[in-house]
Amino acid sequence: MAKLYFKYGAMGSSKTAQALITKYNYEENDLCVWLIKPSADTRDGAAILRSRIGLEAPVEVIGPQADIFALFDATRRGKCSVIIVDECQFLTSEQIDQLRAIVNERGVPVMCFGLRTDFRTHLFPGSMRLMEIADEIQEIKTMCDCGAKATVNARIDGTGHIVTEGAQVLLGGNDRYIAMCHKCYTQGIRENRVIRLHTH
Repeated sequence: MAKLYFKYGAMGSSKTAQALITKYNYEENDLCVWLIKPSADTRDGAAILRSRIGLEAPVEVIGPQADIFALFDATRRGKCSVIIVDECQFLTSEQIDQLRAIVNERGVPVMCFGLRTDFRTHLFPGSMRLMEIADEIQEIKTMCDCGAKATVNARIDGTGHIVTEGAQVLLGGNDRYIAMCHKCYTQGIRENRVIRLHTH
């Protein structure tokens, strides 16, 4: 039976790499994959999905007004074994419901990879809806510099300090964000500590 999966992790936990490896594994078994990402994620160019370790693949970009269910029926129905979504936190809650409908009504599994929370530790709308309706939720773990499990995507400003205000979406990688445990995150804010980014 098809399911809706949400695989989440802090930044740097290899979510995109796992999405691309999953795509490869399906295709190796002669199964057709529809790889999609929201248009909010433009870091690697419009139609490329690229992981930090160098894996990449062409991807279809989904705008915030797109009806994914209608798009699936128009272009992918009968030709798709699985849908893999990267950066799913940037989808709207309505688009998550559309993916849920594809699972329910078309019997196609959907695997969503993304962040659970933003730099302020608040849920993204897409992630919140997935937490509510996904069949299976799995954490992809990564570590804080202290050795504890990282759960926070800390945004760092130009002087090395943790940012606690601003727009929810600000694209960046190792040049702007670092995965931290909650203890180090709160201590860093309280002590106004300079945080060293992993820029290499």
